[in-house]
Amino acid sequence: MHLSAIFLASFLQGSAHAHTFIWGVFVNGVDQGTFKGIRIPAYNGAPGGGGYNNSPVKNLTSIDMRCNVMGDIQAPDTIKVAPGDNLTFDWHHDYRNLTDDIIADSHHGPSLIYLSPDPPTENSFVKIWHEGLYQEGLPAGKWSTTSNMRAKNGRMNMRIPAGLKAGKYLIRAEMIGLHEGEVSFLKNPIRGAQFYPDCVQVEVVGDGDVELPKGVSFPGAYSYEDPGVVYDVYCSKEQATRTYKCTTTYPIPGPTVWSGAWAETTSVPTSGIVGPTTATPWSTWIKNSVVTSATFTDKKSITVLGTSTYKAKWSATYQTPTPATKRW
Repeated sequence: MHLSAIFLASFLQGSAHAHTFIWGVFVNGVDQGTFKGIRIPAYNGAPGGGGYNNSPVKNLTSIDMRCNVMGDIQAPDTIKVAPGDNLTFDWHHDYRNLTDDIIADSHHGPSLIYLSPDPPTENSFVKIWHEGLYQEGLPAGKWSTTSNMRAKNGRMNMRIPAGLKAGKYLIRAEMIGLHEGEVSFLKNPIRGAQFYPDCVQVEVVGDGDVELPKGVSFPGAYSYEDPGVVYDVYCSKEQATRTYKCTTTYPIPGPTVWSGAWAETTSVPTSGIVGPTTATPWSTWIKNSVVTSATFTDKKSITVLGTSTYKAKWSATYQTPTPATKRW
């Protein structure tokens, strides 16, 4: 079996560990199943401790900005929705339960949701929701990622736009960590804003006739010149050590929210979880376009089985996902 196929197989068995990503989707409060319809982000970098590692995207020109590392690989299934449906994305870090930390409490930043036809094209991602800094204060104020998503056990809510035309779509949900964002990644690759995008495959049904307007591209929507990308979350007038002027407002990156999106995005009661609530450690990872497959019994015993090169291949036309033989 080709190593890329091995990598995909590990996804379908629930083997996934990234800093934070979507583990499940509730439609009108009903769980669709762990990892169903989700393009689970790849593990980016060799195991440093039993197969667990953080893997944000930091290069704004990378194709990984679209749906994260290896985001061109389809999930084996698609979630059916209708205009007006409430979707709840269940973000987690280590476990899909109420004890999971969701995202580190230092990773202050905005949360955003985009919608695009599947497959994406140039300028096809339309922003339908965002939330950033919503209360000022020291040391960092209250942010969507840490004071809202984290406090709500990783639940991020959206609604399918009213009257949306039937068809296949990708929902690109995202959290951004600005804890090291006081400097551009271009100037200091060790730091820079951390992006955690994740894509969900949906099929909109019904007789709607509303088409999405022109949007933005990923990569391309964000720039290192954007004040919402290079931003010091700990900057304040009380901190005299800064050599630059502090700001007390935060401009959320990307375009404005589409006027066709719902004005209110409220949470709904959710059902119990369907499927596994834990993920096994990684045995496959990608670094510098090289996919490595390995086995390990503990943090010190790792056996590399082989490597292969990988290059993202986004199709220009819709490809029907290949059903999985086993979800969990």
